[in-house]
Amino acid sequence: MASQELQPAPGKKPDPENHPAIDPDDISPIEQVRLTVTNTDDPTLPVWTFRMWFLGLFSCALLSFLNQFFAYRTEPLVITQITVQVATLPIGHFMARTLPTTRFRIPGFGKRLFSVNPGPFNIKEHVLITIFANAGSAFGYGSAYAVSIVNIIKAFYRRNISFLASWLLIITTQVLGYGWAGLLRKYVVEPAHMWWPSTLVQVSLFRALHERDEQRMTRAKFFLIALICSFSWYAFPGYLFSTLTNISWVCWVFSKSVTAQQIGSGMRGLGLGSITLDWSAVASFLFSPLICPFFAIMNIFAGYALIIYIVIPIAYWGLDLYGATKFPIFSSHLFTAKGQIYNITAIVNDKFELDIPSYQEQGRIHLSMFFALTYGFGFATIASTLTHVAFFYGREIYQRYSASYTGKEDIHTKLMRRYKDIPSWWFYLMLAVTLAVSLVLCTVLKDQVQMPWWGLLFASAMAFTFTLPISIITATTNQTPGLNIITEYAMGIILPGRPIANVCFKTYGYMSMAQAVSFLNDFKLGHYMKIPPRSMFLVQFIGTVLAGTINLAVAWWLLTSIENICQDELLPPDSPWTCPGDRVFFDASVIWGLVGPKRIFGSDGNYAAMNWFFFGGAIGPIIVWLLHKAFPKQSWIPLINLPVLLGATGMMPPATPLNYNAWVLVGTIFNFFVFRYRKQWWQRYNYVLSAALDAGVAFMAVLLYFSVGVENKGLSWWGTNGEHCDLATCPTAKGIAVDGCPLK
Repeated sequence: MASQELQPAPGKKPDPENHPAIDPDDISPIEQVRLTVTNTDDPTLPVWTFRMWFLGLFSCALLSFLNQFFAYRTEPLVITQITVQVATLPIGHFMARTLPTTRFRIPGFGKRLFSVNPGPFNIKEHVLITIFANAGSAFGYGSAYAVSIVNIIKAFYRRNISFLASWLLIITTQVLGYGWAGLLRKYVVEPAHMWWPSTLVQVSLFRALHERDEQRMTRAKFFLIALICSFSWYAFPGYLFSTLTNISWVCWVFSKSVTAQQIGSGMRGLGLGSITLDWSAVASFLFSPLICPFFAIMNIFAGYALIIYIVIPIAYWGLDLYGATKFPIFSSHLFTAKGQIYNITAIVNDKFELDIPSYQEQGRIHLSMFFALTYGFGFATIASTLTHVAFFYGREIYQRYSASYTGKEDIHTKLMRRYKDIPSWWFYLMLAVTLAVSLVLCTVLKDQVQMPWWGLLFASAMAFTFTLPISIITATTNQTPGLNIITEYAMGIILPGRPIANVCFKTYGYMSMAQAVSFLNDFKLGHYMKIPPRSMFLVQFIGTVLAGTINLAVAWWLLTSIENICQDELLPPDSPWTCPGDRVFFDASVIWGLVGPKRIFGSDGNYAAMNWFFFGGAIGPIIVWLLHKAFPKQSWIPLINLPVLLGATGMMPPATPLNYNAWVLVGTIFNFFVFRYRKQWWQRYNYVLSAALDAGVAFMAVLLYFSVGVENKGLSWWGTNGEHCDLATCPTAKGIAVDGCPLK
């Protein structure tokens, strides 16, 4: 390993005068790329340095630990690569100043000289450290998607799965997509017209961070001050005064009114007036609002307000759709016809399949009004994304895809020719090994994952089929349609009654495609930053395997050490271990896998009408497009983005109105008011502040857990007894008796 950790001492830099001027034909055809990405490269910059490996592996391990740790909490903060991107810069410079510069030889490497400190900390090292960190945050998902399968088996179904089967499931689902990406890299990374808009944000931040910083308040100093403040403050909402996380004052004023608490509860109602003083509640689910553009915040707010404050009240109080008032207005739990929590474990037999007689005894599954409409809007979002992209971007996508074959190479692709490319057999070997191991999992260990071998092949075929078109859509429009509902719907129809088979199929079919798109996105970042392709590949692969392993280790530790984890009805009111994301994943396994879509959204279920959302979502963008063509002078018409409006509440549940309200408010303050009136401050410190707030909360939360949480040393007073909206979960229909609720 010493040869990989140490970097050969750099040679002389090339004389810029010996390089010919750039041909105008080489310049990128995309204006945004021309304005953001430099047309130069220094191939002598050291990349595989001790600093890169140390900071990269440490960042990957730390983020995978923290994100998995937070995944079980009521406010599951996701710490992204931006935190590491900002935090490792001063550390890298410090290491460059303090590490010894002595050069030495290593036996077996001839006369080559090595050094643990080959020179100043450079931008290419920084990019690779950030790619490591991105793998540690599961490319923005927080933790490996397949960990949720382990969680629902152990915490919700109360069954067992071995550590080996769990590890193989996590690693294969994470790595399989790399094979698809390798086969398609030539089509969606190298062509200039495949420009991947989201990568330009990263390029801009890298360039800003590596400019000379001669201000009195440097970014590093600001980061340290903000981190200390965030770290210190989180002791209050995290332990001393947990009610600060969800201040739902309407419930305090109307302490005996069910309807008022349904309206005012930020966690279990519509969240009208609810606020938070907890950064983890602001940044959970939707990520930090400081890094989201204001126009996107407003699009999400418009869709959120339309659904939460217009559609839901009309459906619940006005129309009482599907007997909505028999159930809570906002809940991800499943219910019986009498408003009681559905006993899921009672309808699972010894073979981990649906027990038909027990199901018939309890009756059909019912959903809260919001949960039912969530699926409806999810159907509409998928359909509207496809038609919106086809009608508004179809010609542009076709032209750019055609140009990627016929157009000349731009300067960035030409500069990358200096570096050794990744041999195709690397990807073929990875794909073959991953599929082989996955087939072993589905045959030898089939009793633990339920999925038949043909299910794996079908999921892989579906993922590979969709990876190219969805990559092209993402690379040109920055919109990524998800396959999760499509995959679970398909498997639920083909093989109902097997919940784990359904979620495994969804994970192989959906996550391998999502991983492929993330892999290609990072490769485009490396393309713009002129990172050697083989370095990119190895960093992504090693980071993914390391992160997945740590994710599972942390999950196993918490699942076996915290009593009643994820069982919110059995936990104390101030317990943070409610697992909101896994609750929704579990419900999905019941709806699509155990019971099956036919008994929920089909002829044998209550919600067959929800399938019309597919049609409505598909036709909506076509109507907008026709209006745009009929009235071309009306510039506001093409701004109607139905996929964003319909998908605005896509994170709810598990996200709550409290999260959305706080996210929109903070995002508006920083990305509208501060951006408009204090632009220089925003440009220097906005991303740094976001990273510091994330890091401060994360470190204090871990400290609190190990200092007082392990031994359950909690405080008991009004400020630690939850939200104080106990009646928000009550039904409002007459004759429905629920414990703790007034009977009408």
